Amino acid sequence: MSAAPAQRVRKLHALIEQHNYRYYVLDEPTVSDFEYDQLMRELQQLEADHPELLTADSPTQRVGAAPSSAFQAVRHPAPMLSLENAFSAEDVEAFDRRVRERLGTGDDVRYMAEPKLDGLAVSVLYEDGVLVRAATRGDGEQGEEITANMRTLRSVPLRLLGKAPRVLEARGEVYMPVAGFARLNAEQLARNQKPFVNPRNAAAGSLRQLDSRITASRPLEICFYALGQLQGRPAFTTHGEALEALRDWGLRTSPEAREVVGLAGCLAYYQQLQARRESLPYQIDGVVYKVNDVAMQELLGFVSRAPRWAIAHKFPAEEATTILRAVDFQVGRTGALTPVARLEPVLVGGATVSNATLHNMDEIARKDVRIGDAVVVRRAGDVIPEVVRPLIDRRPADTAHILLPTHCPVCGSRVERVEGQAVARCTGALRCRAQRQEALRHFAARRALNIDGLGEVVIGQVVERDLVQSPADLYGLSWEVLAELPRMGEKSARNLVEAIQGSRATTLPRFLFALGIPEVGEATAAGLARHFGALDAVMDATPEQLEQTPDVGPVIAAHVAEFFADPLNRQIVGQLRAQGVHWTEGKPTRRDLLPLAGKVFVLTGTLPHLSREEAKQLLEAQGAKVSGSVSARTHYVVAGEEAGSKLAKAQQLGIAVLEESGLRALLADPAGFLAAGKAH
Repeated sequence: MSAAPAQRVRKLHALIEQHNYRYYVLDEPTVSDFEYDQLMRELQQLEADHPELLTADSPTQRVGAAPSSAFQAVRHPAPMLSLENAFSAEDVEAFDRRVRERLGTGDDVRYMAEPKLDGLAVSVLYEDGVLVRAATRGDGEQGEEITANMRTLRSVPLRLLGKAPRVLEARGEVYMPVAGFARLNAEQLARNQKPFVNPRNAAAGSLRQLDSRITASRPLEICFYALGQLQGRPAFTTHGEALEALRDWGLRTSPEAREVVGLAGCLAYYQQLQARRESLPYQIDGVVYKVNDVAMQELLGFVSRAPRWAIAHKFPAEEATTILRAVDFQVGRTGALTPVARLEPVLVGGATVSNATLHNMDEIARKDVRIGDAVVVRRAGDVIPEVVRPLIDRRPADTAHILLPTHCPVCGSRVERVEGQAVARCTGALRCRAQRQEALRHFAARRALNIDGLGEVVIGQVVERDLVQSPADLYGLSWEVLAELPRMGEKSARNLVEAIQGSRATTLPRFLFALGIPEVGEATAAGLARHFGALDAVMDATPEQLEQTPDVGPVIAAHVAEFFADPLNRQIVGQLRAQGVHWTEGKPTRRDLLPLAGKVFVLTGTLPHLSREEAKQLLEAQGAKVSGSVSARTHYVVAGEEAGSKLAKAQQLGIAVLEESGLRALLADPAGFLAAGKAH
C-alpha cells in the first residue's frame, strides 16, 4: 500500500477533530455541515478500503467532541449516538436494503419518519416524575449539565403529567423558531449588539449561557424524539408508542412524525416535507427514518457511532449563482493565507452573501475558478459560505486566473508554501500586524489568559499604533496610554490594566493554549501539561517524545516542536516570564499523592473573583475531584452568590461549606488546612 492513503487518513483525523472542537466546544464552526459530512464520508471510505488504517482514535469511532469545561460534566446512562447520513435516494435505498437483509425479510419495513431539527441535542432526566437533570450531548458519552437553563424553557415540564415512570430519560432537540430568531436579532440590533448568524447557533449559544437569566430571555423551544432510559414500567414495543407516551407525559414531540411503509413511504415523506420546508416555523435540514419495531431495532444493533436501524436523509445545500468580482487574501493567526471571494451580492438561504471562502490554492486549481466567472455559491446555514464551482459554459473571455501573492498583503513579508501542503503562510510571524492581532486576540480569550475587556476593537487599536509587539508587551501598558484610545475613558482603561495584571497567575494548560501553537487546542494543551508537568519540558521535547502524550499524533507533535524551535517564540515566553506571568508546575508520578486526593468538591453559585472553570482547575491540580451534585460522599461545597439547592442540600447533610476566601486558604496550604481539623 502506498503512503498516500495513510497520509490522507491522518490529515482527515486532524481536520475532523478541529472542526469538532470549533463546532461543539467553541460554537464557532468554520465549515458547512455538508463539507464536514463529505470529510467524514471520505474517511469512512478510506477505512473501508484499507481496514488496517482504522484506529480506535479515528473520528469515525466516536460521536462528537469533548464537552466544554465551563459546565459540570455529566455522563449519560446510555450513549447519545449520532446518525449516519444519506444524501440521495440511492443512499436511502441502500439503507433499506441493509435493514431488510439483516432482518432476513423481503417484506417492506415500517419506519417512523420525523423532521431533522437544526438545533442542539439534549438529554432530560426525570425521577418519580420530577425534572432532576439536563445535559447536552457533548461527545455522546459525556455532556455538560445545563439543568438551570433547561428549567427556563416553558416547553420542558418541571413535573411530568399523569402516572410517570420511576426513571425517565428523554432526548430531544432544543431549537429557536424562525420568528423568535427574527425578533431576537431585531433586539440585538436595537441594542447595537452583533446579530446571531442563524437560529441553530443562537439556540446553542443561548442554552450554554452561564447565567440562566439570559437563557430565559431567549425564545427557545424543544422537541423530544427518543427515550434514553426507562425504569418502572414495561418497555414499549414500537418507537411510535414511545412518542405517544412522551406526549401523554407532557413532553412535546413533532406533530410531523408519522409511520411510513418501506422505501417508497420514506421517499414520499421526504419529498412532501422538503416541499413544505420554507413554510415550517422552524429550520430543518432533513428527515430521520427509524425502524419502528423495537425488537427489530435490537436485532439490527449498532455500529461504533450510530444505530443500524436509523438514518438521517439530508436536504440538498441551498445554492445560488452570482459573479466573482475579485479575490482578497486574509491572513490568520498562524500566518495562513485564505483566499476570499468578493461576490456580486446574492440572496442564498434567506441571507445576502457578498463574500465566500475559496479555501486554498489547491481548491482554486481543482475547481478552475477565475475572477469574472459566474459561480455557484452554497450556504445551507453556514457561518462561511463557499464557492462550489464555476459555470464554465458561461465563462467570459476576459476572466483572470487567481494568483497566490508572493508577499503578504498586510506586512509585505515573503509568502511560503511548503511542498505537499495546501496552505500558504506569511513568514512575518508577529512582525505581521494581522498575525499579531489574531495572536493577541487568542491570548486574551476567555479560555486562554481570560483578559476581560481586551476585545477585538482595543486589540486592533493597540496593534495599529504599534503599542504592542507581542503578548508580553500587554503587561507594560499603562492606563494613561490606554485612556488615549478612542472611546476608552479613564475608568475603562484602569479596569483593563487591572484585568491584564490579574491574568499573570494562570495554569500551565491555559498558558500553553494561549501561546497559539498550531493545532493545539484546550484538550491538547491540558494533555501536554499533564504528561510533561513543566513548560520547559514541553519546549525541549523532541517530536518523538511529544508523541508519547495521549492523543498527540505526528502532525501535532511536529507543530509543537517547530513552534518552540523558533527563537522568536522562545523569546516571547521568556519575556512573559520576565513580566511575572506564572503558573503552577510539577506533576507527581502518582495522582493519589496530591494533597487533595480523595476529596470531593461541589461548586455552586457565583464566586467573586474566580469562575467555576478556574476554581475547578485549581482544585483538580491539587488532586481533588469536582462533582456536579451533592451527596453523602461530598467533602466540601464551595458556595458563591445565588447558591441554590446544592447549598441547601449540603447544609441538610452537614457538609462543610466554603466561601471563596476559605477555598483560597485551602488551596494555599492544603496540608495545613486539613491538619487544622477543617476537613469533612
